[in-house]
Amino acid sequence: MSTLLALDTATEACSVALLHDGKVTSHYEVIPRLHAQKLLPMIQQLLADAGTTLQAVDAIAFGRGPGAFTGVRIAIGVVQGLAFALDRPVLPVSNLAVLAQRAYREHGVSQVASAIDARMDEVYWGCYRETAGEMLLVGNEAVLSPEVAALPADASGVWFGAGTGWGYAERIAVNLTGHDAGMLPHAEDLLTLARFAWARGEAIVADEAQPVYLRDKVATPKAR
Repeated sequence: MSTLLALDTATEACSVALLHDGKVTSHYEVIPRLHAQKLLPMIQQLLADAGTTLQAVDAIAFGRGPGAFTGVRIAIGVVQGLAFALDRPVLPVSNLAVLAQRAYREHGVSQVASAIDARMDEVYWGCYRETAGEMLLVGNEAVLSPEVAALPADASGVWFGAGTGWGYAERIAVNLTGHDAGMLPHAEDLLTLARFAWARGEAIVADEAQPVYLRDKVATPKAR
C-alpha cells in the first residue's frame, strides 16, 4: 500500500497530511508568515506520530497554487528538496480544487465555486463538480475581478461558495445555496485529490514541479 505525503502553504494556512498503512493523519495551523519555519517540523512530527520515516514515502503532493506567491514557492522549494533527496515523484494539486474538496468533505456539497482572495481587487476562481468522490474542474481556473466571476454555462442545481474570495460576495453575481469565506485549503483534502491522481499515474518528476499563479501566465512566457 502506498504512502503519500501532502503539504500546503499557499494561503494563511500551513498544513500537512499523510497516508500510511491505509490511515490518514494530518496537522493544520493558520500561521501567516511562519510557513517557512513551521513546515519541516510539522512534517517530521506527522511522520513520527505515524511511526514511519520520509524514506517510506512513495510520492509527495503539494498545493501548486493559485495562492500567495511566497507561500506557493515555499511549498515547491520544500517538495523539490525532499523529492530530489529521496528520488521520489511529486503530485501538484490545484489549491482551488483543494478548497472544493474540503467543502465537499465538510458541507456535503457536490458543486462548488472556489474563490481565493488574489489581492489587487481580484479573485482566483474555479468551479468544481463531484464525480465518484473527487472534485473535478469545470471549465478553467482564472484570476479576475469579482464582478465577472460566473458559474459554468451549463450550471444547474445547487452551488456552494468556498474560500476567502467570497469576502467579495456582494460583488459576485452568482446564486449560491451558501458560502464559507473563512475556508482555507487543508492538506487532508489535498491528499484525497492526490490519491486519485496517484492512482491514475499522474505523478511527475520533481524538477517539473511548477507554481501556478494564474496571474502571470501572460506576463511570463516560457521562452525567454
